[in-house]
Amino acid sequence: MTQPENQPAFRRCGRSGLLLPTISLGLWHNFGAHTLDRAREMAWTALDLGIVHFDLANNYGPPPGSAEETFGTILASGLSAHRDEIIISTKAGYRMGPGPYGDGGSRKYLLSSLDASLRRMRLDYVDIFYHHRPDPATPLEETMAALASAVAQGKALYAGISNYDPGRTLAAAAMLRELGAPLLIHQFRYNLLHREPEKGLLQALEATGAGGIAFSPLAQGLLAGRYNSGIPGDSRAASSTGFLRPEQITEKALAAARTLSAVAAERGETPARLALAWILRRPEVTSALIGASNLEQIRDCAAAMQSAPLSQEELTQLEEAAAG
Repeated sequence: MTQPENQPAFRRCGRSGLLLPTISLGLWHNFGAHTLDRAREMAWTALDLGIVHFDLANNYGPPPGSAEETFGTILASGLSAHRDEIIISTKAGYRMGPGPYGDGGSRKYLLSSLDASLRRMRLDYVDIFYHHRPDPATPLEETMAALASAVAQGKALYAGISNYDPGRTLAAAAMLRELGAPLLIHQFRYNLLHREPEKGLLQALEATGAGGIAFSPLAQGLLAGRYNSGIPGDSRAASSTGFLRPEQITEKALAAARTLSAVAAERGETPARLALAWILRRPEVTSALIGASNLEQIRDCAAAMQSAPLSQEELTQLEEAAAG
């Protein structure tokens, strides 16, 4: 596979007409309750840097729903003037509320959740509506028909899926095409330490004409060099509620992170920028989805939109380090 000659600020999403920035901002953490002032500053900084895609889900917070409420307040306080310049996505599929209609992939859950998301964000529509994860208890036909209905109703412009395996991705794409709402994009976890998408998923996206957006591109900070010298007290791994656990910071993972840091230093870049450039080497990846807790992290990651391509020697170093 050939590597792109540069890292353009925008890429076409699969075979659609939509362009996405190569770096997108996820609002999973740090946009929940009691973070409005910081969240507003982060959103405006991202926009100023060309990060015009803001990614949410119904259960983002904490507590669930609060990230959408916060973003709705930011939109109402001025960001909505740029609505035609930005991409807003949300999702449903994980547990959002009690009872049988607050989780899964049913038509009832997905469409009622989308309505609630629109109310929280004070929007008439989102650009992309995702099913957040497969639901084996619900027929895939029902879930895809719900996504197509959201598009037909004008509540979403495009349909997406997340965390689907290659087989389900191909099946979902075929159904959506028949329903007149072609699959725009698939959101999946991908980084130097997590290579599962290379085992069929990226190829499925190329075959279906869908774009790809990679979450956790920095492996919860591990590939940003955050843990090269130990676990900082204020890090996610040090928190009892963090999604990166100390047992995941293995010697093999640290060796790969330290090699990435060394290669980045030789290039005059930060480890985060190089980790993002590594992901964007794949033409199937439209955008890398970052999370951030401060403005400097956003500025650093935004610079990856202009990073030079990796050389074959650099790629080989990183591949060997990741393989252990």
